[in-house]
Order: sequence, then structure tokens, then C-alpha cells
Amino acid sequence: MSEQRCSLFLLAKYNSGGSSLSNNVVEKVTELVQPIVDRHNFELVEVEFVKEGQGWFLRVYIDKDGGINIEECAMVSDELSEILDQQDPDPIPQAYFLEVSSPGAERPLKTEQDLKKAIGEYIHISLYASINKQKVFEGYLKSFENNELVLDYLDKTRHKELKVTYDQIAFARLAIKI
Repeated sequence: MSEQRCSLFLLAKYNSGGSSLSNNVVEKVTELVQPIVDRHNFELVEVEFVKEGQGWFLRVYIDKDGGINIEECAMVSDELSEILDQQDPDPIPQAYFLEVSSPGAERPLKTEQDLKKAIGEYIHISLYASINKQKVFEGYLKSFENNELVLDYLDKTRHKELKVTYDQIAFARLAIKI
């Protein structure tokens, strides 16, 4: 699977608000960006609003079969920026940077649908509770059916199979095998 990584950075606002993070920012931006990505037949992978250092970052991750490119990121960024500028009241009163990009080669697998699409791929999973004193596994996702994930992983030099339910997984993502 060949994937292009793209990223577009814009200073979306110039005011110097220092207000606290609103719990509604991600929800509101998701509501605004979903029709844009739907119209272009893209997938909305994730929206996050985080403070890093002195700056706030609104990150929108999009994808499509075959990967997303820089022009597509720019198009979504332009459309979202225009819609955000028209909102009254402003859902993000403080200064922030808008980044629209692909989720990258190690994209998170946040939903059951994501896991179903990742069958056959090399993935990383972290569990809430350890199994045989281990909470982190990497291997090939063999199947995901009836709420159960089957992972083929190496334990030293031996192939083993891990079976866990969806609710045992704290975090999952695609991984790069080295």
C-alpha cells in the first residue's frame, strides 16, 4: 500500500486569546468538516485540538483509498477555513494553527470498521490488561469478527496467535514492520 503523506499548515486566527480549551471544539469542527470530506469522497479519520508549547493546533486527518495528496489536503483546508471564518459565535476564540493532513503510515485504528479494513495488515495493539505479562503486541491482523480480533505475532522466533475482544484493546494502529 503506497501512501503519500501531506500536511498543510495555516495560521487560522491572529487574535491572542488565552481561553481554556472548549470540550465542544472537536465536536463542532467534526460537524463542519464531515460534509466537506463526504462531498469529495474522503474519509474523516480524526479531528484533534491540542495545545503544544505556546500554540494551539486544530488537526484534521483525512484519507482515501490509495492515500491522500497535498492538493486534496489544501482543498479541504481552504473549504474548512472559509466555513470556520463564517461561524458566529466563533467556535475557537483563541489563536490556532489549522493542519489538514493524511493520518500517516501508522494511522490509528479507532473503530471496528477501521479494524475490518486492516485485516491482513501489520498492526500494533495495546491492551488495557496484560496477557501473560504483556500488554503490547505487533503482528498481522488475521481476522476481526464477532467482536474478536485474531493477531498472528512473533514470540521470539515462534508464530503465536492472540485472540482478544474489541473492548480489551486500549489503542490500535497500523505499524511498520522492521
